[in-house]
Amino acid sequence: MTHDRNHALLSAALDAARRGWHVFPLIPGDKPPAIRNWEERATTDPGRIERCWERAAYNVGVATGPSGLVVVDLDRPKHPQDTPPADWAEHGVTDGADVLAVLCERHSQPFPTDTYTVRTWSGGTHLYFAAPDGEPLRNTAGDSARGLGWKVDTRAVGGLVVGAGSTFAGRPYEVVHAAPAAPLPGWLAQLLRPALLPPQRPVTIALAAHDRRSAFLRAAVDGELARVTDSGPHQHNASLYIASVALGQLVAGGGLDEHDVTGWLVSAALSVGQGEREARRTIASGLRAGANRPRQVAA
Repeated sequence: MTHDRNHALLSAALDAARRGWHVFPLIPGDKPPAIRNWEERATTDPGRIERCWERAAYNVGVATGPSGLVVVDLDRPKHPQDTPPADWAEHGVTDGADVLAVLCERHSQPFPTDTYTVRTWSGGTHLYFAAPDGEPLRNTAGDSARGLGWKVDTRAVGGLVVGAGSTFAGRPYEVVHAAPAAPLPGWLAQLLRPALLPPQRPVTIALAAHDRRSAFLRAAVDGELARVTDSGPHQHNASLYIASVALGQLVAGGGLDEHDVTGWLVSAALSVGQGEREARRTIASGLRAGANRPRQVAA
């Protein structure tokens, strides 16, 4: 049975690679990457893929940036309290697919069904599109400032999706339309374009500097936020993690408030086009790591 599962996942990874999509292993039966630097290490090389998936029944991750993809994730509510905001509820919206249908109606466009499509473990939908040439579109999340709407995320440069053939909570990701990835519709690209060139404004913090200790803390925060906002196109998440570890040490040492630090780092991540959900996961992980090495600042 284990051998059959490995073979099925290997076949799914190879199928994605044949489409020119860069794949990498996710934790078996789960969503997090099983390797570090997954975006750089994602590959289309059949030999590397075979050697990897012979070791374990890894879920299949698709690195959307290197693959030249924009994946629109139409999610569904996970619990009864997960309800649409009023401005969407008035349109009868119940999930991400309804939100996209409303957007299509507003822009007098057909619902984009003729593209590679995967049904997710929760009954949601991943629509795969070829990214516009020369436009490094980034991840967006739901109703955030750069998002398309409630329960609609996008994954592009810096993002990943769980590929077909994988499972989560015992439920599969299944291909429901095996067409090639169609070009991202121009009207959707236009809606996402504000995330293309995020305003590179300094992220300001409310931290007084009346003494040497406060001045040091402010300089430390400013430096780590700059690490994120000045990071290169493929380094945003790694820079965010490093900054979170550094500031997590100061939180653990009693110099900074965790809630404040999280807010500052989220703002920095959003300013370079990262999705909020992905950023918060990275920040939480970095803060936990930093807490293992508290750093106190003398007065």
